[in-house]
Amino acid sequence: MPDGTWAAPRLATREAAALMGTYTRQPVEFVAGSGAWLTDAAGNRYLDGLSGLAVTSLGHAHPAVAHAVTDQVRRLVHTSNLYYTAPQVLLAERLVQTLGWSDGKVFFANSGAEANEAALKLARRHGKRQHPDKVGVVALDGSFHGRTLATLAATGNPAKHEPFEPLGDWVTHVAHDDPQALDAAVTERTSAVLLEAVQGEGGVRAVGDPMWQAARAACDRVGALLIADEVQTGLGRLGAWYGWQQTRAAPPAPPASPVAPDVVTLAKALANGLPIGAVVAVGEAGKVFGPGDHATTFGGGPVVCAAALAVLRTIEDEGLVARAATLGAELAARLAGLAAASPLAASTRGRGLLQALVLDGPAAGAVTAAALRHGLVVNAVAPAIVRLAPPLVLTDPDLDELVERLRRALDDVQAGRS
Repeated sequence: MPDGTWAAPRLATREAAALMGTYTRQPVEFVAGSGAWLTDAAGNRYLDGLSGLAVTSLGHAHPAVAHAVTDQVRRLVHTSNLYYTAPQVLLAERLVQTLGWSDGKVFFANSGAEANEAALKLARRHGKRQHPDKVGVVALDGSFHGRTLATLAATGNPAKHEPFEPLGDWVTHVAHDDPQALDAAVTERTSAVLLEAVQGEGGVRAVGDPMWQAARAACDRVGALLIADEVQTGLGRLGAWYGWQQTRAAPPAPPASPVAPDVVTLAKALANGLPIGAVVAVGEAGKVFGPGDHATTFGGGPVVCAAALAVLRTIEDEGLVARAATLGAELAARLAGLAAASPLAASTRGRGLLQALVLDGPAAGAVTAAALRHGLVVNAVAPAIVRLAPPLVLTDPDLDELVERLRRALDDVQAGRS
């Protein structure tokens, strides 16, 4: 168990001299990982309750991914996208299958921000075919879509905008729970509505069915595209392959029919830690881009595609989507128990294995620091919100450890121990 005498400080000074200060680091240096566990430079073990921000869903050093990467690196690493490579085509075919879109088409990028950037460009291209001014986007307050200029503009967090303004006036933000406002914001100049199933960076806040229903209806009304940002929620984390599949369309749609988007963006968990992003579009939306409209040097390279194919195969073979649903329900129940027992905690929220402990006040940073001292990795996604996104391979004993270590962290903060 970590005791506070960590090895990280020896790197901190050197890092401050050599790297731009874009991150607020936690005082630990990880050097290895296996399954749901990480090891620091002093040999201490930590339960990874965050999966590197919902990335390592298969845990660390998963043998299927390691084998796929090693095998591919030995044969072919890069050719550029001027040539065909089988792993890219196989991965595109497999992603389309997971979505159930027989005519879906894929573009591969290197990250979630790049996937959302590509989706926004696709929506503009689609819109401008209808009218030269049809380039607007409607997004939600509290959303997070990336840190490129376009995705930053789409992100519903003014504090992140301010250092880089002006960002243009092509994005309209509406409250995350106001379907009437969303409908009113969508006009003939709107090219897309951009939604997350759960706003992870926005405090693990689910976007309700009425918003999805309003977005679908508004997009259909004006010929815009509905984009589902599944960068954090996709690939099983919520207990379904995709978060939009858990939505419910309004009547007269058949019972249990989800609100289907036109475009889905993916990244984080797709290659279990290797950099990749993907845009999947269905129907006419999949036919928008032509040669030269968009491109990338590294996106969809053979190594990351081989890794992603191993990830998808493992999720399916090991039943990890259903496992996430079961574990998520158990985690939510355990967190509710903690919330009921701790004066610091107020409630919980989330879906599947993307959960949050909501605190009574701005103590999330202190709780996160205390959890790290107890060998548990979680993060303060907002001043009063502790986010948990453990790997889908979490075992039942791991879950017991996660809850117990978080309980100790709450007790420490409550008692003023630091």
